Amino acid sequence: MAGAATLPEQVKSQIATPLLRWYHARKRSLPWREQPEPYAVWVAEIMAQQTRLETMLPYYRRWMQQFPSVAALAAAREQQVLNAWEGLGYYSRARNLHRAARQLVAEGGGRMPRTAAELRNLPGIGAYTAGAIASLAFGEDVPAVDGNAVRVLSRLFDVDTPVHTAAGQQRLWALAAEHLPTGRAAEYNQALMDLGATICSPRPKCNECPLQVHCLARAHGTQLLRPVKRPAAELPERGYAAGVLWQAGRVLVLQRPPRGLLAGMWEFPNVELQEGAAKAQLVRGLRSQLGVRVKPGKALGEFEHTYSHFQAHLRVYDCGMLSEAITPARPHKWLTLRGLARLPMGKLDRSVADRLQERHAS
Repeated sequence: MAGAATLPEQVKSQIATPLLRWYHARKRSLPWREQPEPYAVWVAEIMAQQTRLETMLPYYRRWMQQFPSVAALAAAREQQVLNAWEGLGYYSRARNLHRAARQLVAEGGGRMPRTAAELRNLPGIGAYTAGAIASLAFGEDVPAVDGNAVRVLSRLFDVDTPVHTAAGQQRLWALAAEHLPTGRAAEYNQALMDLGATICSPRPKCNECPLQVHCLARAHGTQLLRPVKRPAAELPERGYAAGVLWQAGRVLVLQRPPRGLLAGMWEFPNVELQEGAAKAQLVRGLRSQLGVRVKPGKALGEFEHTYSHFQAHLRVYDCGMLSEAITPARPHKWLTLRGLARLPMGKLDRSVADRLQERHAS
């Protein structure tokens, strides 16, 4: 067990000692851990939020090739940034990364702050991300409590306070700080993350846990009841219809408004459906949006996607244009199917573009 016999004198916590020993032997190999350069840690931690590790790793590698430094990211156009992020969701994270990079270049030549308190002044960096960057990249002795650490700490100390409340967060962060071994914050924080990701998962493997003898939830039989979360709300459903309009071998796409859901990204012309026939509503909606009369034809397909606050159902139709001129109020482009790949799109619209590409290839 590499490193188990050489833990420093400063490790006083009963929790920290076996946790660090386990981490030395079992830690996951991740690109930003081997050489924890601040920018790399920052990008990785932002990408990993609300995203499975195996999903984000290919994105991380491509991102670091395209934007290898704070300066390179700051110099990029927003559309390039969104295109590189496409598929990870929660696009405000990408915009905040971009904004923060530009702020760092403008104010300090691209150098990142070294403390958690200073890092929190950057757009999109909250308590967890600040703690992760400060501890991993700069060695500051601060905790970093992500969802995995929440699960571990809630079970270890059988915390029955709901974790989404201010009291619950205060309790968990205090516990993390209390057991943080001096000079070992980077390993300690990553150990909590790894333990929560691999052992103390939603269905915990208690017999494999290095902290099982210290775990109050295991002693009380409450592992599956911790952490205490608010009941999941039932998501409302929204229906949409979209039209694929062709002109000289190119399709029409519109840019979404600069604020709100999927801000600045590109989509096929669409309407939100109310009661009534979808095709009729699409005809009226496109006439209002584009000043063009269309005739919906064969359905291209139906698509679904779950956003954080609603479930979207999209029906897509090939549309013939009965009048040639269009007068959209938003920026628009006529693109070849191959050209659609160069624009950032949300999940639904990318699925439509992929379906068009498949049909064209067959």
